[in-house]
Amino acid sequence: MKAYDEFFSFCDGISCRYSNFALLSNFTTFHIGGKADVMIFPDNVEKLSSAIRYINEHSIRYMTIGKGSNLLFSDEGFKGVIINLVDLDGIELIDETTIRCQSGVSLAKLCRFAFDNSLTGLEFAYGIPGCVGGAAFMNAGAYGGEMKNVVVSCDHITPDGKSETFSGEELDYGYRHSVYSGRNLVISSVTMKLEKGEQADIKAQMDILLSKRKEKQPLEFPSAGSTFKRPEGYFAGALIEQNGLKGYSVGGARVSEKHAGFIINFNNATCKDVLGVIDHCRKTVFESTGVTLEPEVIYVE
Repeated sequence: MKAYDEFFSFCDGISCRYSNFALLSNFTTFHIGGKADVMIFPDNVEKLSSAIRYINEHSIRYMTIGKGSNLLFSDEGFKGVIINLVDLDGIELIDETTIRCQSGVSLAKLCRFAFDNSLTGLEFAYGIPGCVGGAAFMNAGAYGGEMKNVVVSCDHITPDGKSETFSGEELDYGYRHSVYSGRNLVISSVTMKLEKGEQADIKAQMDILLSKRKEKQPLEFPSAGSTFKRPEGYFAGALIEQNGLKGYSVGGARVSEKHAGFIINFNNATCKDVLGVIDHCRKTVFESTGVTLEPEVIYVE
């Protein structure tokens, strides 16, 4: 890829792993998406900062991903650079109840680390198939818990490669919202304050919530989790089910018969298939109830 030759040389110069024509379906929980021009894997904050600065100085299109658990990439792929944060996976205990971890740490790893250190407050996140940076970005939550309840600060990288921090009320947490929503800032690490607890109680709660997920969610199929945000006063899954849309399919994409709030990839679905199911659900629910379903899944062309 001649257009990226200088960028490849830059990556080699800072010892940053990269891959050209990376198949995005291999990096998302939906298992959907064409090829990205380039994907890079910075393994420390210095490399991340340098890459972001270089990319912006050269006006290269880019986006960051972690576990790809809330993304639907186009079948045509992504024209630009994907910054994959999964190699930023450091985690440490700052004091008896404070954890600081890099943005690429999986929520499963974070929850196990909290358990190992007898810390409670993150049980709700056990089983969410994402990474810490993405969870902090969108204020991920489940079963009565949210990231806003434990996050005390986030470090991020600005477009010119500088490190900054938001803390406390600056984080502006709301439902699936934070100060980072709609801003061109990349979370590099997250600091969380938990409480001491009994390991037996923490483990029991983690097991209970994981069991609920397995019972109620179609974890046996690729998906991006909850497809729609919760409409005020309603539940998206219930509205979809009430309109007889369980099992509705387009190509290889289908409304889960186990949980109508999930669209699943049951048979080599394409992005176009998923968008077709999303559009039909939105149209049907709006015509029936007047409620507009807003996608929680982020579509990337």
